[in-house]
Amino acid sequence: MRQNRQMTRWVPLAFVAALSWCATPGFATEPARPLSFVNDVMPILTKASCNSGGCHAKAGNGQNGFRLSLLGFEPQEDYEHIVKEGHGRRVFPAAPEQSLLLLKASNVVPHGGGKRLDPSSEGYTQLARWISEGMAYGKETDPKLVSIEVQPKRNVMKLQGEQQLKVLAHYSDDHTADVTRMALYEPNDKGMAEADENGLVKLLDVPGNVAVMVRYQGMVSVYIASIPLGAPVVQMPAEKNFIDTLIFANLKQVGVPPSPVCDDATFLRRVALDIAGRVPTLEEAREFLSSHDADKRDRLIESSLSSPDYADYFANKWTAILRNRRDDTSDITANFAFHSWVRDGLLANKPYDQMVRELLAATGTIADNPAVAWYKRVLEPQQQLEDVAQLFLGVRMQCAQCHHHPFERWSQNDYFSLGAFFSRVGRKPTSTRGESLIFHQRGTAQLENKKTKIPVMPATLGGPTLAIPQDEDPRLKLADWMSDKANPYFAKSLVNRYWKHFFKRGLIEPEDDIRETNPATNPELLDALANQFVASGYDLKAVVRVITQSHTYQLSALPNAYNGVDRQNFSHYYPKRMQAEVLLDALDQLTGAKTDFANLPPGTRAISLPDNSYNRSSPFLKVFGRPEGASVCECERVQSPSLAQSLHLMNAADVKAKLSTPNGRADLLAKSNQAESEKVRELYLAAYSREPSVAELKVTEAYVARPRVDAQGKPLDPARAKREAYEDLLWAIINTKEYLYNH
Repeated sequence: MRQNRQMTRWVPLAFVAALSWCATPGFATEPARPLSFVNDVMPILTKASCNSGGCHAKAGNGQNGFRLSLLGFEPQEDYEHIVKEGHGRRVFPAAPEQSLLLLKASNVVPHGGGKRLDPSSEGYTQLARWISEGMAYGKETDPKLVSIEVQPKRNVMKLQGEQQLKVLAHYSDDHTADVTRMALYEPNDKGMAEADENGLVKLLDVPGNVAVMVRYQGMVSVYIASIPLGAPVVQMPAEKNFIDTLIFANLKQVGVPPSPVCDDATFLRRVALDIAGRVPTLEEAREFLSSHDADKRDRLIESSLSSPDYADYFANKWTAILRNRRDDTSDITANFAFHSWVRDGLLANKPYDQMVRELLAATGTIADNPAVAWYKRVLEPQQQLEDVAQLFLGVRMQCAQCHHHPFERWSQNDYFSLGAFFSRVGRKPTSTRGESLIFHQRGTAQLENKKTKIPVMPATLGGPTLAIPQDEDPRLKLADWMSDKANPYFAKSLVNRYWKHFFKRGLIEPEDDIRETNPATNPELLDALANQFVASGYDLKAVVRVITQSHTYQLSALPNAYNGVDRQNFSHYYPKRMQAEVLLDALDQLTGAKTDFANLPPGTRAISLPDNSYNRSSPFLKVFGRPEGASVCECERVQSPSLAQSLHLMNAADVKAKLSTPNGRADLLAKSNQAESEKVRELYLAAYSREPSVAELKVTEAYVARPRVDAQGKPLDPARAKREAYEDLLWAIINTKEYLYNH
């Protein structure tokens, strides 16, 4: 039978094509041209998900008994596997419907992927016709796909409305084809919109802007829908800077009224947590709330930025994503040195572009140049380019190592060209175990494309190949390009990352995935922030200052009657849970306890820890999601609440010990001769940075005064009873959302 199948492949093509043309319904008006694998078959396989990562596509050798390239980016290889592999067992031109390719796809023959094509579908008919025509790959003279266009590109839609998209493919011979049914559709926010396989977009009930990525044969286009709520926007807060101008203009356009500006107590706690990584002290709360100065909020921002706490907190953020992790005891020197280098740079407000340059082009030993420690953890050019692209450019290049990026224009050559900037990094072992001397080794900068085996020269993303003299360090050229004012990624990546730090979500989400197919919810604001950052000389404190001074940042977290559903327009502050280190420090500050860490001075705060090794000795940090520094993605930090966290706060031995610590807050309040009302006020100011309400004061005083008995029912000693009452109050406070969240 196999021999007969092979023989049928030599039947004259014109004869077979003629029979197929007469027998195939629905194609009577089609142009009489043979179908090609590239232009006609690949889109069908992609639409049916045959070449997706969940089916038969995988870098290298495919999977599940069938080798296909991911999303069809290697059509020549796919053609070989389909037509020639296994003596052509997958295709049968004499009886196309009996081809294994169609039998499996239609689930006539058992198929692990289930039914991917219906025999009555256009895709099935097209595949059958291609097989009957002799399975042509295509000719060099065949028209090439140049671009795709989605219609409409952008429009305004109603909540829960629908929009049918149309996708046109433009070819090199100037002809255009409607490929709507063969294109793939993916919304960037599935909580706002859905798109079916034929391009029908259905909106949900969330106002804002949503993008739908359209993909066809390696080309992408984007449809953007503006979804106004349509509520009356009558009164807006005053505008303090350009952030307010652009945010409030967008809120008017989408018809989402903002919440009012928050009160002083809320602002005080919010700024202290977001800039200094801590809860305000009792003295700070009393001083700020009693002040009537008009500029006290701006002065609070400045004092927070000038404090060592700012440097500690943001060094904690940066060192985690710069992989400052301890895998061996020999790493301790590098961990401490690198953490100090980052912290000192932030404290001195070293320009961001300078810090990045010092990091990328670091040479020497860790003792002489702590920035070298980054190369201790990030060893190979491929990992270096991936981390640099994601951290400092907001571009995820990992996919392009094996195939063309599915959502972007980056190819394998782009990937290895970027990696070539690191190809001349030399290493020599030093007398310190596990550490190396990093230097620039003389030679031609190039990196081999692992697939084509062809060396590629350094090139910036979207830029030309660079001929770098052998004596020059290519990393300096990369740093020059990154900090250039015309760089479309560097400044945007930073301001978007910091915007997410303060607002819980980025203008582009995820914050390190900047691409055409994932547009910003407010592109004008992203551009304005990036321009301001560049104009400031890459001043990180200036970014923090302009964000926190805006009334957009100072809006109340309490939604009004209309904006509760808003998740991307920043019509109110989006509450976020305290990070693990911040919460541990806050518990110590509130209860008067101390957490000790090995090799660090007593009283060292959790946000000052230099690396991940302390997670192992602290169940609290582990349960509440302190990252291990294994990834450049901030998503490694766990911010979502869990049952384990709730149980830990309610029952864990370390938390109970903090509540009952000798000479701690509960103990001192119980011993104090102050009036109970003053003690309760102190407790609320220390925990929430606000005074208790009349109802809270009344209930709390009554709880403290209530008689208590032991397990046998005997009355407790009054001093012990009062101490336990305040311990109970502390326990209740730390388990409230108001305490656990920045709001």
